[in-house]
Amino acid sequence: MSEIEAKTEAVVEETEAVVEETADRTVQEPETKKDGPEKWGIAHIYSSYNNTIIHMTDLTGGETVAISSGGIHVNADRYESSPFAAMKAANAVVESAKTKGFTGFHIRVRAVGGVGSRVPGPGAQAAIRALARGGFKIGRIDDVTPIPHDTTRKKGGKRGRRV
Repeated sequence: MSEIEAKTEAVVEETEAVVEETADRTVQEPETKKDGPEKWGIAHIYSSYNNTIIHMTDLTGGETVAISSGGIHVNADRYESSPFAAMKAANAVVESAKTKGFTGFHIRVRAVGGVGSRVPGPGAQAAIRALARGGFKIGRIDDVTPIPHDTTRKKGGKRGRRV
């Protein structure tokens, strides 16, 4: 019994030493963590049923930081709007933005709008998830789909599309 008690006391002393060591490290980390001011941008996601385009700009929207689309990352046209292609495009934008020092961004999601679909395509949600997992802070997520305030006329003429 005395051998077991001696071993447990030795283990307890070792763990206390390790805990004190890690506690000292955690106290010092936040002071050295901050490199400089936070740099924010805007991630514009245009998602239709044919493609997904992710365009990251600075806060004014005038300077392009990075741009990528689903069609760059897949071979077949039918996969351009897929969630996989959108995720790949978002990861490409994330890598480019990290190298330029961005720490956070706001997201603007846009569908086709107008006389087209007002629902974002299948790649929008996957792109947002990939951007969120990139390690950035996310400010606000807005829907900026253009919606007409008067009724714009759909194509097809007076009698509609004749099949």
